[in-house]
Amino acid sequence: MSAEYVLFDLDGTLTDPGLGITNSVAHALAHFGIAVTDRTQLYRFIGPPLMDSFMEYYGFTEEQAQTAVKVYREYFADRGWAENTVYEGIETLLSELTAAGKTLLVATSKPQVFAERILHHFGLARYFTHICGVALQAPRGYSKADVIREALAKAGVTDLSTAVMVGDRHHDIDGAKAVGLSSVGVLYGYGDRAEHETAGADAIAESVDALRALLLK
Repeated sequence: MSAEYVLFDLDGTLTDPGLGITNSVAHALAHFGIAVTDRTQLYRFIGPPLMDSFMEYYGFTEEQAQTAVKVYREYFADRGWAENTVYEGIETLLSELTAAGKTLLVATSKPQVFAERILHHFGLARYFTHICGVALQAPRGYSKADVIREALAKAGVTDLSTAVMVGDRHHDIDGAKAVGLSSVGVLYGYGDRAEHETAGADAIAESVDALRALLLK
């Protein structure tokens, strides 16, 4: 699956944002008087758009979800963004891909301002030609496919067979399929094999080493 352009998801693919995101979600839920007893139940917020998750998992109205996202971002902008770690081996992989002549892009559903802050903080931004996220006030329904299309357009990609999307949740695979890209689902993040198989990932990598083998073969 060697490709000239490699698009990466951020959360659960390049970095592990579990602590910061779950702390931010818990902060938002507390605003509504909802106490979190099992932090692992909040891992499902990692990856999908926040509005959708608050409405799906807690039955919030659109107005309530908008308030929840606002409160979430109060915590996340202050310190949640830094409660994050780079997956072991990721920087080496990015360096090797760059050395092999690949063009690397980020396509994330996270607000672009936070994606850029995180990638610069951890020294990863230098590997990417473009970092594409969503606007803080993105229109409702702005999807992962839209972010992927933006990344491809910025990189000037016209032949979709030369690009591949890498991500840890089905939203990454769904977005790639909607655009017409091949995709790799990774298992070291927050999605599992069944999720990627159901979504129709073209390949599945159990580890960063396995991802390296796929992208550099």
